[in-house]
Amino acid sequence: MNYFDAVILGIVEGLTEFLPVSSTGHLTIAERLLGLRVDDPHVTAFTAVIQVGAIAAVLLFFAKDIATIAVAWFRGLVKPDLRGTFDHRMGWYVIFGSIPIGIVGFLGKDVITGPLRSLWVVAVALIVWSAVMWFAERRTTQARHERDLTLTDAVIIGLAQCIALVPGVSRSGATMSAGLLRNLDRVTATRLSFFLSIPALTAAGLYELKDAIGGGVGLGPTIVGTLVSFVVAYASVAWLLKFVAGHSIVAFVPYRVILGLGLIAALAAGWLSAA
Repeated sequence: MNYFDAVILGIVEGLTEFLPVSSTGHLTIAERLLGLRVDDPHVTAFTAVIQVGAIAAVLLFFAKDIATIAVAWFRGLVKPDLRGTFDHRMGWYVIFGSIPIGIVGFLGKDVITGPLRSLWVVAVALIVWSAVMWFAERRTTQARHERDLTLTDAVIIGLAQCIALVPGVSRSGATMSAGLLRNLDRVTATRLSFFLSIPALTAAGLYELKDAIGGGVGLGPTIVGTLVSFVVAYASVAWLLKFVAGHSIVAFVPYRVILGLGLIAALAAGWLSAA
């Protein structure tokens, strides 16, 4: 992988990590177009590491909220009278909501980085999950807001995050859909999706770091890809929060379906290979 590849993949990661269009799916497509092997463990490690740039963007964008939650959670551990506060409970929500993907991601690592890294999987998942997003928007009342969040919400949305380990589903698409099906408003569902992404993507990136910088990708391209991802992702986060405040996530469905159908056509015609 050269620096040009790293910049392109960093842009793709930053643009798509938090939009409900599947960053892994887009990275898989971009890798194939760049002539990289999508099932190469060093390439998959690189894509996991540059996600840390996107997470750094979330940490910076929500720095004040994250600090408030963290302080309230730690204070609540030693002061029982503070344990009923929303910020203390939110700390527990993020912790418990992150457990499912930690377990599934670790146990299913070989499948996730192997057989599932196929453009056929990406194409089908893009189309199928679009139907779920459409249904979630049709079904939701959006009657519940951030202060109405419960531990059950966090665990269910955390379980939905596991589905996004399938390339093409989209982590944000899965978590936002689950939030809407729990009748949370879009902004609340989106913010919780951001918060749940922090432990999951940070852990994945750090776990894969050794394979990315020590197995042919190199430290330089890894740093460049991560920095590019950070800059682009920060802009994406700001845009998405404004967008979902007044627009349905169904707006992303046509793009997902067209991309999925286009992939199927390209694969069937032999213009692209699946791996």
